[in-house]
Amino acid sequence: MEERQSTKMGGNIITLIGPQLAVGDQAPDFVVLDNSLMPKELADFQGKTKLISVVPSLDTGVCDAQTRKFNEIATGFSPEVEVLTISMDLPFAQKRWCGAAGVDRVETLSDHRYASFGENYGVLIKELRLLNRSIFLIDKDDIIRYIEIVEENHNHPNYEEALAAVESL
Repeated sequence: MEERQSTKMGGNIITLIGPQLAVGDQAPDFVVLDNSLMPKELADFQGKTKLISVVPSLDTGVCDAQTRKFNEIATGFSPEVEVLTISMDLPFAQKRWCGAAGVDRVETLSDHRYASFGENYGVLIKELRLLNRSIFLIDKDDIIRYIEIVEENHNHPNYEEALAAVESL
């Protein structure tokens, strides 16, 4: 599996496992778990635009704020846009967090079992087995149309650019 040192967490360089994807690439498949422990794959969102917000853990300040922000932004999207948050958090923790945070427009998905999203999208942090903060926009034909992999995990992604990318489709 490909490895690269291109991002940081807390100022320390970390290693990402998986390919470095590019805009225009076919979106790789993945298997994650929903909040009821059922597997979900890319094909489960076929024919829809997918805005995927990737966070290390919902129980941290920036990840919490990022997921709440995308929940707020999602209220303006058509039903053809799915907003997903993927983390390594257990599905039970994700469900608890969503209930406590009032998040109802974002579907939280867990990569904890297989790490297939992290490995296939090149955002699995080798040293921590967490996911690097990132955004992927995948169109209805499963082509990647926008990618942001933050350079420092303590920083927020560019919400305005992600929103503009969704609106351009």
